[in-house]
Amino acid sequence: MNDRHTADDRTDNHTGHEEHDSMANHHKTDRGDDSEESRTEQSLLETEADATGAAEHVKQKEGKHNHSNSHGDHGGMHEGHEQMFRRRFFVSTLLSIPVLLYSEMLQEWLGFSVPAFPGSEWINPVFAVIVFAYGGVPFLKMAAPELRNYSPGMMTLISMAITVAFVYSLASVIFPTTSAFFWELVTLIDIMLLGHWIEMRSVRRASSALDELAKLVPDTAERIIDNGETEEVPVRDLEEGDLVLVRPGASVPADGVVEEGDSDVNEAMITGESRAVSKEPGDEVIGGTINGDGSLRIRISATGEETTLAGIMRLVEEAQQSKSKTQALADRAAGWLFYVAVASAVLTAIAWTIATSFGAPVIERVVTVLVIACPHALGLAIPLVVAINTSLAARNGMLVRDRIAMERARELDTIIFDKTGTLTEGEQGVVDVATASDVTGEEALAFAAAVESDSEHMIAEAIREAADERGVTIPKASNFEALKGRGVRATVNGETVYAGGPNLLSHLDSDVPDELTMFADQAGENAQTVVYLVRDDEPVAAFALADVIREESYQVVDALHDLDIEVAMLTGDSADVAHAVADELGIDTVFAEVLPEDKDKKVRELQDQGKLVAMVGDGVNDAPALTRSDIGIAIGSGTDVAVQSADIILVQNNPLDVVRLVKLSKASYRKMQENLVWAAGYNVFAIPLAAGVLAPIGILLSPAVGALLMSLSTVIVAINAQFLRRVDLDLPSLPGVSSSGSLQPAD
Repeated sequence: MNDRHTADDRTDNHTGHEEHDSMANHHKTDRGDDSEESRTEQSLLETEADATGAAEHVKQKEGKHNHSNSHGDHGGMHEGHEQMFRRRFFVSTLLSIPVLLYSEMLQEWLGFSVPAFPGSEWINPVFAVIVFAYGGVPFLKMAAPELRNYSPGMMTLISMAITVAFVYSLASVIFPTTSAFFWELVTLIDIMLLGHWIEMRSVRRASSALDELAKLVPDTAERIIDNGETEEVPVRDLEEGDLVLVRPGASVPADGVVEEGDSDVNEAMITGESRAVSKEPGDEVIGGTINGDGSLRIRISATGEETTLAGIMRLVEEAQQSKSKTQALADRAAGWLFYVAVASAVLTAIAWTIATSFGAPVIERVVTVLVIACPHALGLAIPLVVAINTSLAARNGMLVRDRIAMERARELDTIIFDKTGTLTEGEQGVVDVATASDVTGEEALAFAAAVESDSEHMIAEAIREAADERGVTIPKASNFEALKGRGVRATVNGETVYAGGPNLLSHLDSDVPDELTMFADQAGENAQTVVYLVRDDEPVAAFALADVIREESYQVVDALHDLDIEVAMLTGDSADVAHAVADELGIDTVFAEVLPEDKDKKVRELQDQGKLVAMVGDGVNDAPALTRSDIGIAIGSGTDVAVQSADIILVQNNPLDVVRLVKLSKASYRKMQENLVWAAGYNVFAIPLAAGVLAPIGILLSPAVGALLMSLSTVIVAINAQFLRRVDLDLPSLPGVSSSGSLQPAD
């Protein structure tokens, strides 16, 4: 993206076009605890804003936007949380320094002393109370919804740990015989704030894909009025049919069709394609893309929520809200950990009381157990990976509507591809040429392109494109005439030249040379269409045309086989055509002559064999099969990106992205497993130590050391999740399969 679209220049980019704000509206869940938790978090942010004198700025911002963009609110909440926890961490850490300096235990351990003065004995309790009130109370507030809804989790455990330490420390003031835990309390809160700050920072960065998409659309557009002049209008005022001027370097305000002008348009932010795409009259453009050096006049075809960008944003929004099975497992584990922590604390108290009698050491053990049990890392393990996965997928043209589908993609053993438009280009192309007499292939192609120059038929277009690709010089033709049901006729270089199928030869009563007859027979076996070139009533060449197989299709089939995934093809075409394509690509299973309404039955056949099946189609006539399959993958750009029957949409219309999808799914699941091991393994290792199982050999964990270990686990989980960004999404290394391109980084 160029410098015109930096975040600083586009801070208020949402204003003036509420329809783009509504693109990112959250679909509200039915869970009351989620909404209550959000209200609690928002309350904390408002309190923080008031405390720092920023409330007026927040109000102005809300008034300026005046919309219900809950993604914007949600994204702002993540950033607000990051700022809040960072501020509270630094303030609390600064206030903790006197507590640490005047801690007798630390002075003894580290061999230093500080001057005493009248009242210095109150430094520890006073500063500890301030740290608890400023740095610890936010955790208590966020735990309240969990307790009210009988769903204890991470916030409950954190709150329980710091509350126990706080109460215990205050008790030491009243009962001087009890050991003080003020320095452990403040360091525990500091480390908790640090861990939460890191978490919020990681989540905000991982969730930035949707915010970046929202910044693509400009605030205003130059609409061309009846007298040819332009007027600057807000994007929200554009209507279908309006003509707009897009100057060099400007963003396209909405989807439309080029009416005048030629330019290269940068579509990387929408499709992931790094090269600019040439646009000329008749070509479609996508709102939010960036115009190159030329000037374009565009007729608006879609605005607001009907645009491609809006569809992409809705899909990214859905992906950010959906929950994977592994994430749900982690949530349940956090809930169970609460009960494990309470039970462990009770058992620890009983065991130590029996062994040593009840006193400060027993309470210290209980406090340490509760600190160790905080599930910070466990709660962070899965959401971070999923958020980075979604962002990374979107940056590489894969829009995930259902995270469970993304997670299950790693288990696929069969992938069905629709043929037309997916494995093939969906249009006719010249695949072979045969000549007779002394005519060369280039000469035959030149004459055929000349006689077809005025025809609008798709076969004529295919011949002209073949001539252009080969750089053939096309002579001028005159006296063009279309022969209904037979072909075309024209005068080329003074000769009467015909182009057409077998009916043309019957009409002209021409004898076909043996070499052309053999060529036509072979083409027929391959389900290819044959077009003859006739000069002065003599057939001199034949062209075989077919729905051209994509170059990427060869690579994707080989790559999926390398991943031990079976490849099937589903098409409504004849069996000859289907098997010709399948044999060419090495496809394992073929379903031919299948009606759209019966495609889902073929998917079911494979599922009945116990296979996990993905269907890859264009998302329109393949909708039943996409819905029936375990994972529906819509391949296509433009409006097809909003297909509701698919779980995953491949924006770039590139079948190779199916391979990338499987590889990203495998890499993401591996990161989830690693994070769960780090998070759960920490508790398995640390809780027994906190309970004092190694006390007989002199090893005891204090609450502060427990908090340090907990935060270390959190940091490790966060860093490990970030490594997912480095996953290589190129194809597996196979003979004859070239690299598919460089990885697009996630924000």
